[in-house]
Amino acid sequence: MAYYNNKREPVPEVNTMVWSCTSDSCPGWMRESFSFEEVPKCPLCQSEMTKEERVLPKID
Repeated sequence: MAYYNNKREPVPEVNTMVWSCTSDSCPGWMRESFSFEEVPKCPLCQSEMTKEERVLPKID
């Protein structure tokens, strides 16, 4: 990471597929590549999850 005047270089963001919890009261989500199941359950509330796309920091 490069620093300039104590400021970090911005992390590039990319469109990323994620699993998002379907429960309105739960903020749970996870990157699709971090899921071990074909259709996971929410790790926070055990509700069903659906795929969606979000803009997130790039992870190598």
